Amino acid sequence: MKLLFVANVDWYVISHRIKIIEAAVNAGWDVTVACEDSGRKNEIEATGAKFINFPFERSGTNPLKELKLIKNFYFLYKDFPADVIHHVSLKPVIYGSLMAKLLKKPTVLNAVSGLGYVFTGQNLKSALVQRAMLSFMKYGFKRENLAFIFQNKDDHNELASLGSVYPQNRVYFIKGSGVDLKEYQPLEREESDRVKILFPARMLYDKGIRELKIASEILKKQYQHKVQFVLAGMADLDNRAGVSEDFLNEWSDQSDYVNWIGFSKNMIQTFAESDIVALPSYREGLPKALIEASAMGKPIVTCDTVGCRECVEDGVNGFLVPVKSGEHLAEALAKLIDNPELRKEMGKASRLKAEQEFDVNQVIQKHLNIYQDLLLLLNKNQRAIVDQ
Repeated sequence: MKLLFVANVDWYVISHRIKIIEAAVNAGWDVTVACEDSGRKNEIEATGAKFINFPFERSGTNPLKELKLIKNFYFLYKDFPADVIHHVSLKPVIYGSLMAKLLKKPTVLNAVSGLGYVFTGQNLKSALVQRAMLSFMKYGFKRENLAFIFQNKDDHNELASLGSVYPQNRVYFIKGSGVDLKEYQPLEREESDRVKILFPARMLYDKGIRELKIASEILKKQYQHKVQFVLAGMADLDNRAGVSEDFLNEWSDQSDYVNWIGFSKNMIQTFAESDIVALPSYREGLPKALIEASAMGKPIVTCDTVGCRECVEDGVNGFLVPVKSGEHLAEALAKLIDNPELRKEMGKASRLKAEQEFDVNQVIQKHLNIYQDLLLLLNKNQRAIVDQ
């Protein structure tokens, strides 16, 4: 049973899918992971999976570079004897499905974890790229033995409305990549004279950085010495929506009102030291940071948008605010800053939601079941060909 797992970069695989890969290996699958090596391939190989360095420009839209990437998919798939090819993130889903169909690869599983910059960008260039991507999707997805995993109904409905999901496709829904509830659990918060508001994400404009800055400026006069905004994430300059280090350094100040700590190697501790988690993202698949925040028992403020609303019941375990509204974000944060008892009650509701919906063991088992379903489908089709 050969499984080819294709994603964009190793650190994403490690943070979002490593437990699934390890479980597949333990279940007897011969797993190969193909993605860009940023220096962490050893962590993937430690699961027992093989590794192929597959260079990737995650957010590029240069036509020549994109054609080169499609060509690289051709050479990757041409002689690789996979029973199931599992694509994760948008470019592998689109280009991988295109090439898998052309090369008549038997079974494809597409994990759609959000529709990315192509669908959030508003300029003419992004619209042109979107049309090209849709053409590739409509061709690549129209085939037997192709299945989807969606993290939310909105992404499924949007692709279906665009004519990119076909009756012969199998469709599964899994809420994100899950969280280890034993590893991520509520911890006693050390006493502090400040309420800490954690932003746990890469420093991208479409994660809501600009709106968080506006909210921090609105709240500063009243809460400068009572609150600290903690930005925990790397500056991802390879992403088209990346925020510059100059912007982040200028926003951080000497008073400790705003503190950009960069990439955190211990997110459990970072969550534990926070009182509120804020992620005013424009659009997500289903954000892992909010799943982890739920497991840690934190109240959450996020946007009433695709993916994010899956993590928050408004008024129960947090607040949903309009997209791109720093003013509404500030208002929701102020409610939690001023009310420690509300933070406590919403934190309990977050943990309960994580236990009911986000357990990583359930996510792993669902993936293994899907792999087995696709393998049985493949074997059934092969027997039908022999019988004919």
